[in-house]
Amino acid sequence: MRKIILDTNAYAAFKQGHSEVIKILQHADIIGICTIVLGELLAGFEIGTKSRKNLEELNQFLSSGRINIFPIDEATPTFYARIYATLRRKGKPIPTNDIWIAATTLQQGCKICTFDGHFKAIDNLVVSTSLAEFLL
Repeated sequence: MRKIILDTNAYAAFKQGHSEVIKILQHADIIGICTIVLGELLAGFEIGTKSRKNLEELNQFLSSGRINIFPIDEATPTFYARIYATLRRKGKPIPTNDIWIAATTLQQGCKICTFDGHFKAIDNLVVSTSLAEFLL
């Protein structure tokens, strides 16, 4: 397993001590966070009661040498458009932010750690919260 991207719920599970997510992070060479996930996390912090603490913990996490922040760049919309069109043809829409997260994941050649099952409707995207599945 080389590169993974954490979805928002997987980051939250990691912070709550979810053992399988922790194992995935321990085995990953590169852990990615896309800017959409950062936005979702920061939005959650803003409306929560532990904003300062959560932000400090996130910044500590992001300072690790194994963490890469993957931005939306000029190539990402092409991945987004393909995913959007394919899901529409299948009749399986998913939230817009999740299409951007999937687009970034595919663009970066990563697998995604998420608890959202709708990501599995996206062709060529490796989706799991199980270390065994990531190691296949």
